[in-house]
Amino acid sequence: MTGTVEHDLSVVRWRKSSYSGASNGDCVEVADGIVGAVPVRDSKDPQGPALVFPAAAWAAFLADVKAGRFAA
Repeated sequence: MTGTVEHDLSVVRWRKSSYSGASNGDCVEVADGIVGAVPVRDSKDPQGPALVFPAAAWAAFLADVKAGRFAA
């Protein structure tokens, strides 16, 4: 059985990727400070919804990105 876990995202510190550049273009933001989870949101809509991924799943996704598995 899968349950829903609520996280208080009002207390986290959001950060953008260094790849977003000086223009602060459209990017995703991630937050630190929640054990075992990584909140992700759209920088264009900071008051909008956030997705919260298990930390292990987020780490696996980043490893695949860095390995070029999503390159066109």
